[in-house]
Amino acid sequence: MILDGKILKQEILNELKFEVSKLSKAPTLCVIQVGNDEASNVYIKQKENMCNFVGYNFLHQKFEENISERDLLDKIDILNNDKNIDAILVQMPLPKHINPKAIQNKVNFLKDVDGLNDKNIIALINNKDALKPCTACGVLELLDKYKISVEGVDVVIVGRSSLVGMPLFHMLENKNATVTLCHSKTKDLKEKTKTADILISAVGKKHLITNDMVKYNAVVIDVGITKENGKLYGDVDFESIRKKASFITPVPGGVGPMTIASLAKNILNSYKMQKGIK
Repeated sequence: MILDGKILKQEILNELKFEVSKLSKAPTLCVIQVGNDEASNVYIKQKENMCNFVGYNFLHQKFEENISERDLLDKIDILNNDKNIDAILVQMPLPKHINPKAIQNKVNFLKDVDGLNDKNIIALINNKDALKPCTACGVLELLDKYKISVEGVDVVIVGRSSLVGMPLFHMLENKNATVTLCHSKTKDLKEKTKTADILISAVGKKHLITNDMVKYNAVVIDVGITKENGKLYGDVDFESIRKKASFITPVPGGVGPMTIASLAKNILNSYKMQKGIK
C-alpha cells in the first residue's frame, strides 16, 4: 500500500485552518533567509503558501550572503523579543562563514519551529513536550495515520542527520520501538536493513536501498530526495520494492508533504506554548 503524504497533509491543514479561524489573533511565522539559494527560494514559497492557506501571517526576512554571524545573531534577538512573532525558522543552508548551530541555539526555543535548539533536542530525548523537527514528526504522523504500530517493532534508520535520523531514533525509542541507526561507517548495511520491520532511509542518495536489502512485508519510508536531469528520486528503488513492501512512501508525495504539515502544526503549538493555551 502507498503511504500518501499529500492526502494526509491536506487533512491536517484543513483541521488547522478551522482551529486558527477560531483564534483571536493569527500566529505569525518569520522565515529568515541568507543569500539567494534557488532551492531555498522554492521551499520558502511552499511555506508561504501553507501559511496563506491555514491563515497564519507570513514574514520573510532576507539578508545578503555576506552578513556577519554577529549581525545575524542580533537580528534573531530582535525577533525573539518581538511579541508579534510567534514562530521563527532559519532556512538552511547558511553561508559557510556562519555556524548553523550557533544560529539554531540563538532562536528562542519556544519559537523554534524547526526543533533544532538544544533545549528542544534535550526535551525530545527525554520524551518531554517540545517543538520537534518537522520531517521526523511527519514520518511518525504518517505511520500513525495508517495505523502502523512501532511498539516492539524492529526499526532500521539509514542516515543520522540532526534533522531526521537522530531525532527519529529518539522519538521511536520513546515509543518502545527497537531502533538501529545506520550511517556511512556502518559495516554491511544490507545485513542490517534486511532485519527491519520498518526501514527508514534519509540519506539523499538515489536508489541506495535496493530490493535485496528489504525483507518481505516491511514498511519502507523514503525520506531522501535527489534531483537528476530534472527528475526527483528517492533513496529507495520504489518500482522494484513496492510489491515486496507492505507499505511504502513515494518520492515525491510521501514524506515531503508531511514535513510542511508538521511545520504547520509546530507553528500553532509554538503559539499555544507562549500563550499558555492547552
